[in-house]
Amino acid sequence: MLRYLFQTLFFLAVTFASAQVEKEVVAPYNIKTFSFVQNNQNTVPIFQLGDSFQLQFDDLFGNDASYFYEIIHCDYNWNPSDLQKREYLQGFDNQRIQESSSSFNTLQIYTHYKLSFPNATTQLKISGNYILKILNEDKEVVFSRKFILYEDVVSVPIQVKRARTLSNLDSKQNVEFTIKSNVINFQNPLKNIKTVLLQNGKFQTAITNIPPQYTIGNDLVYKYDTQTQFWAGNEFLYFDNKEIRVASNNISRIDSQKEIYNSYLFTNEARANSNYYNWQDVNGNFVVRKLFAENSDIEADYSWIYFSLSAPTFRSADGSIYVTGMFNNYALTQENKMEYNSEKGIYEKAILIKQGFTNYEYLAVNPNGTIDQENAIDGNFYQTENEYTVLVYYRENTDRYDHVIGKGTATSLNIIN
Repeated sequence: MLRYLFQTLFFLAVTFASAQVEKEVVAPYNIKTFSFVQNNQNTVPIFQLGDSFQLQFDDLFGNDASYFYEIIHCDYNWNPSDLQKREYLQGFDNQRIQESSSSFNTLQIYTHYKLSFPNATTQLKISGNYILKILNEDKEVVFSRKFILYEDVVSVPIQVKRARTLSNLDSKQNVEFTIKSNVINFQNPLKNIKTVLLQNGKFQTAITNIPPQYTIGNDLVYKYDTQTQFWAGNEFLYFDNKEIRVASNNISRIDSQKEIYNSYLFTNEARANSNYYNWQDVNGNFVVRKLFAENSDIEADYSWIYFSLSAPTFRSADGSIYVTGMFNNYALTQENKMEYNSEKGIYEKAILIKQGFTNYEYLAVNPNGTIDQENAIDGNFYQTENEYTVLVYYRENTDRYDHVIGKGTATSLNIIN
């Protein structure tokens, strides 16, 4: 009896361990500018099955270290799926990243790495959620990133509207959409269809597990009043130091007396209680570039960017403020956490960032670690231009994994009532 009980407990422990949710491992200090790239542009990591894309990153140690990669297929909830690797990979992973280049003519040395998919040894066969793990020579995880592959099986027309609730009319945006297919006759859509709604590609604020409100024929309609609402936020802030020696584009001054350049931005004022002002941003993205460079990937330098924020109504007891964007994967780490300067009465932070055009935002985080979107540092304005993405997951009753069968995108540029 005891032997049977021990075997049962062991089986449950193994099952529980194998079903742990895969979360992104934050990159260490020496790993910078990690991004997914498609058509030579940094992008949100959502790709059509069969398309080519890359993961790129820099190692500030600059010693041409060996890095390896591992790919894990996951279900809708980011638990590792029950599939064998041969079922979602053609070829194999756990291979060394072959493409690397040393920085050229920069004060900050680094090695630039590129990992392309598909490649000679690894091709991805099915759609779904994936975790890409980058390993060192000891096969320890250095960092990991989520990415998603989808099939173009359904269309997802989207309409962005102002909030349906009167109290949030000026501060939220509502996403309405329909799932249409001439290929699939949906089996039990309330059970087998799942969706993910993203604002500007942020997994941290995704809306999930929204069932279809009703069906018209084979069309699934989502026209909720509250369940699909996002806080609208404000336009991203930016700086551009493609000419690293010159103070311009929101940079107040440059210090070139140290080992690498130091760029001091103008102090930003919290915009929550100000009027909305429209300027063009890239929804949190960034572009690595150096003026007159032939290859900015290895010729762009790093500099310390000094952020400063005046937010007199924010108190440390309310939580913390972070500087985030796609340049640091919106990571809520100590490296991105602002510190309060009591003498100046402002929040400050210096972050090492690669040269180019960078969008960023100030993110308020509650003491429990949740993002305080309602009391955003820069406010919430329904006029804000945001990009929305809807992903559709489908698993038939006999399927062993969650297919991603469609993707829809829309912006709030032409928001309607």
